[in-house]
Amino acid sequence: MRTPAEFAGKQGYPCDPRQGHIPGARHVHVQDLFAGPGQPLPRDDVRALVGDAQEIVTYCHSGSRSALATLALRASGYTARNYAGSWHEWSRHDELPLER
Repeated sequence: MRTPAEFAGKQGYPCDPRQGHIPGARHVHVQDLFAGPGQPLPRDDVRALVGDAQEIVTYCHSGSRSALATLALRASGYTARNYAGSWHEWSRHDELPLER
């Protein structure tokens, strides 16, 4: 749910000590899940973007974009949860892995 540059660790917020993404994460921009404001894409379109995962945990920088993505995913029938701490929290824990 982050920008491609954030996901790749090439750009990020100065308040985050580390840049990259959570291992195993897939990049899908939140706007790609919506046909228009407040209108999630049809279920088949979302599934074409996301696949057939059993459960999805969304994250972004601070939890707001990922909250919108969670709503769109739930509307498409996914079991989805929002990691509210998102990258802002993850990046502060050196013991947690990251990928670039």
